Amino acid sequence: MKASLSWILDYVDVPEGTTTEHLTDRLTLTGLKLEAIESPGREITGPLVIGRVLTMEPEPQKNGKTINWCTVDVGDANGTGEPQGIVCGAHNFEPGDLVVTVLPGGVLPGGFEIGARKTYGHMSAGMICSARELGLGDDHDGIIVLPADAGEPGQDARAVLGLDEETIEFEINPDRAYALSLRGIAREVLVSVDGASNLRDPAVRDTPAANADGHPVVVEDAEGCPVFVARKVTGFDPTASTPDFMVRRITAAGMRPISLAVDVTNYVMLETGRPIHGYDADNLEGAIVVRRARDGETLTTLDGAKRALDPADLVVTDDSGIIGLGGVMGGETTEISGSTTSILVEAAHWDAVSMFRTGRRHKITSEAGKRNERGVDPTICEAAADRVVELLVEHGGAQADPGVTVVGTPPQMPVVEVPGDLAERVSGMPISEERSIECLRAIGCEVSGSGTLSVTPPPWRPDLTDAQDFSEEVVRLVGYDRIPSVLPTPPSGRGLTRAQQLRRRIGRTLAGEGFVEVVTFPFVGTTDLDDLGVPADDPRRDLLQLSNPLSAEAAYLTTTLLPGVLRAAGKNVGHGNADVAIFETGTVTLPRHAGPAAILPVDRRPTEEEFAALDAALPAQPFHLAVVAAGDAVAGGWWGEARPVEWADAVEAVRAVAAALGLDVSASAVELAPWHPGRCAELSVEGQVIGHAGEVHPSVCQSFGLPKRTVAAEVDLDVLIERSVHLRRAPAFSSYPVAKEDVALVVDSSVAAADVEAALREGAGELLESVRLFDVFTGEQVGEGRKSLAYALRFRAADRTLKEGEAATARDAAIALAAERTGAVQRA
Repeated sequence: MKASLSWILDYVDVPEGTTTEHLTDRLTLTGLKLEAIESPGREITGPLVIGRVLTMEPEPQKNGKTINWCTVDVGDANGTGEPQGIVCGAHNFEPGDLVVTVLPGGVLPGGFEIGARKTYGHMSAGMICSARELGLGDDHDGIIVLPADAGEPGQDARAVLGLDEETIEFEINPDRAYALSLRGIAREVLVSVDGASNLRDPAVRDTPAANADGHPVVVEDAEGCPVFVARKVTGFDPTASTPDFMVRRITAAGMRPISLAVDVTNYVMLETGRPIHGYDADNLEGAIVVRRARDGETLTTLDGAKRALDPADLVVTDDSGIIGLGGVMGGETTEISGSTTSILVEAAHWDAVSMFRTGRRHKITSEAGKRNERGVDPTICEAAADRVVELLVEHGGAQADPGVTVVGTPPQMPVVEVPGDLAERVSGMPISEERSIECLRAIGCEVSGSGTLSVTPPPWRPDLTDAQDFSEEVVRLVGYDRIPSVLPTPPSGRGLTRAQQLRRRIGRTLAGEGFVEVVTFPFVGTTDLDDLGVPADDPRRDLLQLSNPLSAEAAYLTTTLLPGVLRAAGKNVGHGNADVAIFETGTVTLPRHAGPAAILPVDRRPTEEEFAALDAALPAQPFHLAVVAAGDAVAGGWWGEARPVEWADAVEAVRAVAAALGLDVSASAVELAPWHPGRCAELSVEGQVIGHAGEVHPSVCQSFGLPKRTVAAEVDLDVLIERSVHLRRAPAFSSYPVAKEDVALVVDSSVAAADVEAALREGAGELLESVRLFDVFTGEQVGEGRKSLAYALRFRAADRTLKEGEAATARDAAIALAAERTGAVQRA
């Protein structure tokens, strides 16, 4: 919001000597943040004076252009008192007019220096200025012609043009729509600047009472349009120009002057905050009706766009059809034009939510819509309409019609119970109840009671709905700068939780295994799951959609970490880093479809039942680990050949993490996208599946720009951490010697090594300390379709040295159970 300082001071008095910087500093401290201070005359230096045109001689040029050779009386400003000869290309003036003249030595905005120079056969000593050349607007079609009483030739023109005026730009928070007006800014000055007094509210005025002579209005949707005021003027002069003061103030506010009728409605909107709309009354047919749009209806708005209306849109109609999109934009058929002599003034209050939705639905942004959608004072419709009528009569030669239409009544503001000591408790400052009441009344609230205050916010503050809102108002007026800085004392003895410690241990373990941690976005699209080869009925396709995604291509929260880490690995490979080993830990989102979450109250602690209902509505967010490796696991060199990564590396990465948590992982063959069939392992801990690992399918590798034989794993860390936390197992050590036994078993190629190992563990009994697969052999010696698995068995007792034959007996029992379950035959 921009406003010239003089306009602000029209409505409130400040102590003499108050500088603009002091005023804006105080407003910033109370929440009306300063964005900039502008002065259009700051870039203009040198003599800029009023001149009177004495003569002007048109001189056609060979290029088809006609210039005027002028003599201009500039008084004694040129040091001689003689008329100044100036060449001017504009034609919108005549001898006797007062114009703005910059003399040689002056500098205009943009560093444009003015001097005496020969042009078009004349020595032109200066320039007659247009609005754009002075930085006052975009008009460059003609020069500025001043009113006849603007001043005497030679007088400095800055004050006449308002070039010495300062314009303040404020950053207005969305919930403080009242500050989008001079009325609101003046009120803020009153409560912010020490010594400010005598508020002159432009919305406080005597208005004529409603009568039966006004234009008929019917409001069918009182919730959408609680108040509708209509006033009419006739005999308006459409050629009347907008007064200079109004042009300067509207321009300073960042709006473009258009015509007197339109400028007056904009001026009153800036003055009071109430958007106004004007209709060409001669084009109205019958009564005005406010209702919701119907299916199939359309409207051509003032911007020339034909819009298909939605049944939720509020529209203004007459007997001819729809003539406006209520509170957003008028229609083309009743637009005020250059021939309009009768104007119907509309000042209506519209439902803020409807305005917001309609504006977004039709992609219409306007100054009026910006105010209506944030909430405007519903009690000033009559005053705003009367002010518009007053200005049209005063400057447009119109006559006010005696008819006054007022439909509806402003909605009542709610009464809110506010603890008298709330502001003190929230801020930590000593703020008495009396001081709180004083501050609340200063912003326009009605306050009664003691201890617990009954507070009614003013009608221009629809944002004040909660007790905390009122405490914030008190604190900002007392002064945010006075809130003490108190460093909270942290409780002693607290550190990382056991789960946090284990998460860090997992990261350190993977780093020690050669993996680098990455962080990716948790967003995916359906194409990402297509690239993974995930089937249509896979639970991982049950995605939670974001209401406002960063990208339309990734509009869902991911159910798997693999798309992100595979994409990161592919990007590294694409940049020439052929050997990649990365990991990521993070949450995935698994919808529960329990319906929308309830909005919990803020005035009390929610009950356990409310917390439970909220938790039930939230999606499950388990903590996962994903690893990806590509290229060589061991680099080649003089010491030997390189070893490329293989599916077992992904399994071993998970085993290393589990071992760091004191857990054992078992693996069994399974088929699951995005892994290669026959090279995918299902990983489990004590019978509970925790994830999968193996070689990525070649088509998936191609989709993500990865080389063939890339491996990956994804597991649920919550399961691992939970079991590690609850088990808290410490390793057992024995001081007695170990007994070593190696066995080689021949099985069918389809038999999983994990199944053989499980049978050996169970059959060996409690003396078995460890079992490790150290060799896999296939060839003629074992037969076609067969393989040899060699295991190292280690036996040890915790309390004694094993007797001769005990280890052999346990080994034989293990081999016997493996033979029974898997058909294994001991290899000679």
